[in-house]
Amino acid sequence: MALIPAQAVQAYAAAGNIGGAGLEPRTGSGTGFADLVKSAASDTIKTLQQGEAASAAAVAGSGNLTEVVTAVSNAEAALQTVVAVRDKVIQAYQDILKMPI
Repeated sequence: MALIPAQAVQAYAAAGNIGGAGLEPRTGSGTGFADLVKSAASDTIKTLQQGEAASAAAVAGSGNLTEVVTAVSNAEAALQTVVAVRDKVIQAYQDILKMPI
């Protein structure tokens, strides 16, 4: 597929006309950082509970093995993400403490 320079220019101009999302002043109606953290925490808790429920169903003998493995893998990934974020927050806090006054 050959790229024609005129098409590239038109595509670049069209991309520039999309709009300045993020450049408008904030009205305060959006969600804040605390809401973002609450939402992420509740999603993680829900994922962990689904993994636990799938594991319990498998132990009881009523769970599908594929669903159990998928739910446990999702729960493990969510837990690893939480641990990584926690480690970054602790490291940032320690870096702030080391800053000279």
